[in-house]
Amino acid sequence: MAQAEGYKNGRINIILHEKTQQPGREVRVKKQKHSPLEMIDKEFASFVGLDDLKTSIKEIYASILINEKRKEQGLKSSKQVLHMLFKGNPGTGKTTVARKLAKLYHDMNVLSKGHFIEAERADLVGEYIGQTAQKTRAIIQKAMGGILFIDEAYSLSRGGEKDFGKEAIDLLVKHMEDGREDMVLILAGYPREMDRFLSMNPGLESRFPFILDFDDYSVDELLNIGNHMLGERQYQLSKPAEWKLRNHLARKLREESFNFSNARYVRNVIEKAIRMQAVRLLTSDKIVSKDLIVLTEEDLLLE
Repeated sequence: MAQAEGYKNGRINIILHEKTQQPGREVRVKKQKHSPLEMIDKEFASFVGLDDLKTSIKEIYASILINEKRKEQGLKSSKQVLHMLFKGNPGTGKTTVARKLAKLYHDMNVLSKGHFIEAERADLVGEYIGQTAQKTRAIIQKAMGGILFIDEAYSLSRGGEKDFGKEAIDLLVKHMEDGREDMVLILAGYPREMDRFLSMNPGLESRFPFILDFDDYSVDELLNIGNHMLGERQYQLSKPAEWKLRNHLARKLREESFNFSNARYVRNVIEKAIRMQAVRLLTSDKIVSKDLIVLTEEDLLLE
């Protein structure tokens, strides 16, 4: 890893004026206007919520910088274990965040490649003896230097003790230790299923220093996400359409608290509304620029 003063993108603003440090000797630190931790806020600015995640990433980033300073002073330093568990319902951003972390950890010089490998049960578990070990090791090797993300991780143990999925879990646990210097494993899934999965695999949870809950979004957060999606596409909702969507989302959250697909649901509603607007405009005699931008109450076909 590069010396802290030459850290990537010039994000370090802690400068020690003493090159060597003796016990009890003061290290002078120069403060600058912008904190390097502001970089985390900037990277996750477009993400709604996720305050706990941002706090955890700031802790990791700060530890990396201070570890570099400890090395310079001849003090012991150790690389952190960054394996994570993500628990959340569909559409709460688990995969999106994992992809973002791969890039961010590469920028922070935590991972050598910063690529993102997504795997599921079929990628790890074989159908006959010996195949599971081969498949799992191949995926792990492919993920070295980056993040290995396994969604619906509990599917690995769905077959019980005699299932080959247990072999995949054992191999993953082994490589979590062997490859901790240059690979991050993230297991993700629905909250209830993940809790059950961890209870069936004693000792597994303790290997993940970061366990993050991706809570369902509130109505305001879902509207915020929807408006962001629309803005990226250069659309906007009319006021009546926005109220219609707000009331609909509030009802959906009440009725489907355990299987509501959150941001994914909002995206599907918006994409459907854009298609309905297109059909509506094709039957219009005259189309002005505003018509091409605004989605009306009529365009929102909600259940």
